[in-house]
Amino acid sequence: MREDFDGDSVVKVTELVAGYLPGVNILNGCSIEARRGELIGIIGPNGAGKSTLLKAMFGLVKVHSGTVMVRGKNLTGLKANKLVSQGVGFVPQTNNVFGTLTIEENLEMGMYQRPRDYRERFEFVTGLFPELGKRKAQRAGSLSGGERQMVAMGRALMMDPAVLLLDEPSAGLSPVRQDETFLRVHEINRAGVSVIMVEQNARRCLQICDRAYVLDQGKDAYTGTGRELLKDPKVIQLYLGTLADTA
Repeated sequence: MREDFDGDSVVKVTELVAGYLPGVNILNGCSIEARRGELIGIIGPNGAGKSTLLKAMFGLVKVHSGTVMVRGKNLTGLKANKLVSQGVGFVPQTNNVFGTLTIEENLEMGMYQRPRDYRERFEFVTGLFPELGKRKAQRAGSLSGGERQMVAMGRALMMDPAVLLLDEPSAGLSPVRQDETFLRVHEINRAGVSVIMVEQNARRCLQICDRAYVLDQGKDAYTGTGRELLKDPKVIQLYLGTLADTA
């Protein structure tokens, strides 16, 4: 079913209400949009519903009302495997690789719905991340946190998603590894994949994203380009804290 489809709109979330328990909502009417080729940042205080938003979009949290449209199709509440086949990729913050499998086997797992296209997608992903190809026989469990994040991103890209949902990709990484992760996100986006990224490092997120949303109490409180939000006095005062000196 197509509802008011804007050809440039890849993802449109409208008035989403969702939560983990009946009658207890984490999202309270949240609306965001990602257009073709955009890198969207989601920031906000702890408990604002940022990760819950991505999980609700990916069918991992019960949606009580509102819609999730992807390329004009209403995919609200579909199971994760169905969403993957419809062009939605998701990289969770933790437990995002199969530690006992090799890098190549992890990438193969990303293609279980379309095994015939494996070689083509493997070439694409290792073209983006050459290190994965060079170390394809290494077990993922032996990798560093930043390297595992790269494998998780690569696996999510194997199905050629229209949009990639990233939940806190820099969490727990050193500053150097964080910079590498943000560079990879930028490269993914430049390769033509729209990205929606929840990120704890608000300053770095706003520096690289096209547009961003500030979530508060389960709703989108502010939106604008990354640069606009970095300079917005209200956003700095209420959400970015010490960024006042660097913005």
